[in-house]
Amino acid sequence: MNIPAELKYTKDHEWVKIEGDVATVGITDFAQGELGDIVYVEVETVDETLDQEEVFGTVEAVKTVSDLFLPLTGEIIEFNESLEDEPEKVNSDPYGEGWMIKIKISDPSQIDGLLDDAGYKALVGA
Repeated sequence: MNIPAELKYTKDHEWVKIEGDVATVGITDFAQGELGDIVYVEVETVDETLDQEEVFGTVEAVKTVSDLFLPLTGEIIEFNESLEDEPEKVNSDPYGEGWMIKIKISDPSQIDGLLDDAGYKALVGA
């Protein structure tokens, strides 16, 4: 299981890459493995400002649909539109081409509440 040290994580199995005041978000390798083959990613919240832990979209796998929770309060400024045609990128490259959204962070203090790689490994028993 791949859990990159430079990323932050949530208890809901999203990863967060912080670059200045922008956060890139996707689901973890563990999450995509649990979901199985991902067939659809839906995000209809671009240009909206949402609070931390609000639902920003859904990911649909062959057997289930799961909500996606915003790891940090902010405005969703971009959706990875390549996932509309190739949702399987979330399975094949969850930390790279399988990213889902970018957020303009409203409250940087919330970053401290995210899990580091060791905390996430403990959460998933890795």
